Amino acid sequence: MKIKPLGDRVLVKPLTSEEVTKSGIVLPDTAEKEKKEQGEVIAVGDGEKVKKLSLAIGDKVLFGKYAGDEVEIDEVEYKFLKDEDILGVVE
Repeated sequence: MKIKPLGDRVLVKPLTSEEVTKSGIVLPDTAEKEKKEQGEVIAVGDGEKVKKLSLAIGDKVLFGKYAGDEVEIDEVEYKFLKDEDILGVVE
C-alpha cells in the first residue's frame, strides 16, 4: 500500500530501541521523562514548509515521543509528523 502525506506532513517509521542496564534489566518507556525518538522517513508531503527541510526517503530524523499521529498500516506502526515536529536529521 502506498501512502502520500498531504501538505507539510512526513510519514515516519519509528525505530524501536529498548534501554537496558548493565545488569540486563530492560527499562520501560515510563522510567524517564519524555525522551526523543528516531524514525526513518518513508514518504514526504509536497508542502512548502516541509520542502525547506530537504528530507529524503530513508533519512533518519529525531522527534518527540508524543509528537504526531500514529497509524497502523499492514500491521506496521507509522507516525504522521508535521514539519515542526521534526527536531533534526541524524547523519
